[in-house]
Amino acid sequence: MNSELLADARETLRRPQKALSPKWFYDRRGSELFEEITELPEYYPTRTEAAILKENAARLAGLVPRGGALVELGSGASVKTRTLLGAGEHFGAYVPIDISEDFLLSTADDLRARYPGLAIRPVVGDFTGSVNLPDDVITLSKIGFFPGSTIGNLDPLEAVALLARARAWPAVEGFILGADLVKPAPDLIAAYDDAAGVTAAFNLNVLNRLNDEAQANFDLSEFRHEARWCEDPARIEMHLVSERAQTVRLGEDVITFREGESIHTESCRKYTAETLEALAAAAGWRVEEMLTDDAARFAVAVLRPDAG
Repeated sequence: MNSELLADARETLRRPQKALSPKWFYDRRGSELFEEITELPEYYPTRTEAAILKENAARLAGLVPRGGALVELGSGASVKTRTLLGAGEHFGAYVPIDISEDFLLSTADDLRARYPGLAIRPVVGDFTGSVNLPDDVITLSKIGFFPGSTIGNLDPLEAVALLARARAWPAVEGFILGADLVKPAPDLIAAYDDAAGVTAAFNLNVLNRLNDEAQANFDLSEFRHEARWCEDPARIEMHLVSERAQTVRLGEDVITFREGESIHTESCRKYTAETLEALAAAAGWRVEEMLTDDAARFAVAVLRPDAG
């Protein structure tokens, strides 16, 4: 049994707006489903960001000092990171940090085979809290890397806290941050409610985790995935909506649902240049450069420590 998952779910499913933390999406199956999402035609963020990284690979890899480390938060399969690793022959180390241990270690083995001259130092951990960097990396000059618009999944205080913790890393010289930008609502909703139903399966998989790891008995057929656009604040919300009035066991607890009542599983905030700059400033960074695609759908921001 996953006691941390059970304790967290007991607290968040008792709130007036029932909720689950998006960090629980990422068991092995969840990580695999997310990789499928990134290849969907509706899901523009991954391919748009990947194109920005490819176009600017030498510039971004060059931010890492010779012999320094690239430290990635929420690395997943490190797919986009390989663009920088391929242009970063001068890197001393790559530190992928992810909560899904099996997925992370498997990816690290693959990267060691692809980049035999690079020290791969995986860290299993929840990047929304404090993370201990490997001893042989602590003193290296380092650049943080947080692609994929995951910063938008955090509420504003959590996002500031995450960037502030990275700002406090020893010998940190910069941070590369991916952020999705505000755009028309139909484009956003389609990206989070694809025609093939992969995002729905990804969202529902968190109930499978509760069944498998937290002594729950959710009937997945009695919940549906729903994506909602909220103009203020600018964010997509993902919900799991109960199709009928029902009760669900969670450990020794009983959770009651009304018909139409939802579990809020994720918020995906969208930024403008101004709100992204304000976020960085609140955490002790300044935006040195903001790289975007021609349609300004996505941004890769280069942050530097704010001396002020």
